[in-house]
Amino acid sequence: MKSRGALLWKPGTMSGWSVEDIEVGSPKSGEAMVKLAASGICHSDDHLDTGDLPLYFEGPIMGGHEGAGVVVEVGEGVTDLEVGDHIILSFLPSCGRCAYCVTGRTSLCVLSAGCMSGMAPDGTKRVFAGDVGVGCNSYLGTFSQYVTVPTASIVKVDKDLPLDKACLIGCGVSTGWGSAVYAADTKPGDTVVVVGTGGVGMSAVQGARMAGARHIIALDTVEFKRQEAPKFGATHVAGSFEEAQRILDNLRPGDVGADRVIVTCSVGYGSLLNPSLDLTRKGGTCVFTNMAPLEQRDVELDLFSLSMMGKRLQGTLYGNTNARVDIPRLANAYMDGVLKLDEMITRTYGLDEINTAFKDMREGRNLRGVIMYDG
Repeated sequence: MKSRGALLWKPGTMSGWSVEDIEVGSPKSGEAMVKLAASGICHSDDHLDTGDLPLYFEGPIMGGHEGAGVVVEVGEGVTDLEVGDHIILSFLPSCGRCAYCVTGRTSLCVLSAGCMSGMAPDGTKRVFAGDVGVGCNSYLGTFSQYVTVPTASIVKVDKDLPLDKACLIGCGVSTGWGSAVYAADTKPGDTVVVVGTGGVGMSAVQGARMAGARHIIALDTVEFKRQEAPKFGATHVAGSFEEAQRILDNLRPGDVGADRVIVTCSVGYGSLLNPSLDLTRKGGTCVFTNMAPLEQRDVELDLFSLSMMGKRLQGTLYGNTNARVDIPRLANAYMDGVLKLDEMITRTYGLDEINTAFKDMREGRNLRGVIMYDG
């Protein structure tokens, strides 16, 4: 299938995305081809360009891992999908058979280990630019209208779900929502601080609201994001850690702090940990959702307070969600008016505008940008 895709030829060099003609191969056993309606613009793809997320190969790689669309072809042996099905792509696959999947921890599925290998799970490539094989981010590469992907990355949804909004559920929304609901284990009446309120952070705000939190403080240095946060459930906003601490002191006198602190900044530097733990009460939980640079090793951490105050520092991948359960759950929450997706999409772009979309993301202009495909 002929298509156009946004590629990084020199990942890690800030070279930007090149949109060009590609050939997408037909699905093999256990795969399906999908015609996408839209793809989200996520910071994880930008990490490929900046080098914060280095690849196991030299490139090129086709970016994109948030997508929703319609199945147009299925490979041999595929019985749980058919042409015409509406689907959301999960940025991490779940095979359903490994020890992690069968114990409900599908975000840790063994298949995810190869997501950045540049190969499909069978060790071959599905996308070519001329005679050059192209790797696909997370086996997906949603910066092309047509993708051939493993069925382990596909979740079927109702046909009345708007796919141009639903694409966000495949990564950012699930990750943020799950960070609040599962990783932080937010309880009714809790006080929650969300540090960084882009697409993932705003979804964490929504997760905290849906879990019954009483106070939700959205902390972000960008004024636009602070202005938007109350739409998603924030009860207070702060522009710094110091301001968030003052709000907590007023809400909970006596140096109590927040029950849950969820860190969802653009890049997870080690310098963020200690200020976030300082906001966390005794016995509270601090969730670190950020994508951190692979070689980040320096961390500022008050170990005395961590142990003597019984705080918990929790890392999370995909918000500890189970894609096959939680993607339909979040889709239903959107259709019921409980989960806000329309409001998260600040601007839409054509594929040729992809470098502008990433520039807008870096400069804090969007909660989420979305690439729209014709038809």
